[in-house]
Amino acid sequence: MLDFINRNLLLLFGAQMVFVSGNILLVTVGGIVGYQLTPDPGLATLPVALMVIGTALATVPAALIMQKFGRKAGFVLATAIAAGGAWLATIALAAESFWLFCAATGCVGSSLGFSQQFRFAAAESVAAERVSYAVSFMLLGSIAGAFLGPAVVSFSADADPNHPYQQAFQVAIALYFFAAVLLAAFRDQPQIQAQAAERGPVEGVSLFRRPAFVTAVMAGVLGQGVMTYVMTATPISMNVESGFSLQITSEVVRAHVIAMYLPSLFTPWLIARLGLSRMMFLGVVILGVTIGIGLIGQHLMHYWFCMVLLGVGWNFLFVAGTTLLVQTYRAEERFRAQAINDFSVFGASAVASLLAGTVLFQMGWTPLMLSVVPALLIMLATLAWLRRHQSTPALS
Repeated sequence: MLDFINRNLLLLFGAQMVFVSGNILLVTVGGIVGYQLTPDPGLATLPVALMVIGTALATVPAALIMQKFGRKAGFVLATAIAAGGAWLATIALAAESFWLFCAATGCVGSSLGFSQQFRFAAAESVAAERVSYAVSFMLLGSIAGAFLGPAVVSFSADADPNHPYQQAFQVAIALYFFAAVLLAAFRDQPQIQAQAAERGPVEGVSLFRRPAFVTAVMAGVLGQGVMTYVMTATPISMNVESGFSLQITSEVVRAHVIAMYLPSLFTPWLIARLGLSRMMFLGVVILGVTIGIGLIGQHLMHYWFCMVLLGVGWNFLFVAGTTLLVQTYRAEERFRAQAINDFSVFGASAVASLLAGTVLFQMGWTPLMLSVVPALLIMLATLAWLRRHQSTPALS
């Protein structure tokens, strides 16, 4: 069952752990630090939004750099950018500069534009029938990050209560250097490059004529967008509005992240049993239940169940969508297709994170929950459209 695991997957597994821990660190404290440093509460989520914007803006350059220099070069570059962003965050906190902190989160976010390619590198490192297993394995690497990120936050707060986040970013710098060592040992896949070179030029417009490609992108856009929107608002709602401590808030965020990745233990099995379209439908249903729980109340258990189900629904959409995506393009189209997908996904995620703070502070938690419903309906309509075209080959 584990015969698909190889050297590259193990290295990517470790790097995924580091980058997810850094991401969780920023998601956990970004909105809170933003609220503390800015005089306008509506801008509290701007640091998190800029992290996601940085991710979106880096997706295309990341794909181009990896296409020209290889995945290993791009991944090592990502660790340097991330370490630089964490270092800048320590300076921003010392200076109590909101805008410098925003620059730091944008910098770290741009490194995530490169690390999003981990799953595609994993997919290229295994046989075609093992892609869903490879993608799920990468997500399992995030579970360690789910524990490590909040642990770093708690350690930093206990070590220096007057400057609760300084040491967290210092630890993050060391973790990114560790990831650099791992990724320096990554091996590019020369056979993929050779296949792409043989097929000639790419016509990007043909990708959008494929219902499967469009559906895969929509699964990523709406799944990631909804997840980011609710996840960005929740720590602020818990800590600022409902008065829960930073420790309790970080524990709920940890539960959410574990729920995002732990289902990867059985997601490939479910995909094999249900199929990709039914798996994505199940993800939408779970997100709908998430919204229902969020509308019931704002007690601790409401937040906890809401965030856990949010993670599970995202996992089903993400793994199924990624597995479908890699079936919709040829070798010579891979970087263009991956760049289009990730730019769309994280562009939508950036908009969602920007809107989260504004909607939360101006309208409240209940309207924020209700505003997710149209996105879920759009995804259901997209899946229905795909079913009408299921007889069409994915690469036609």
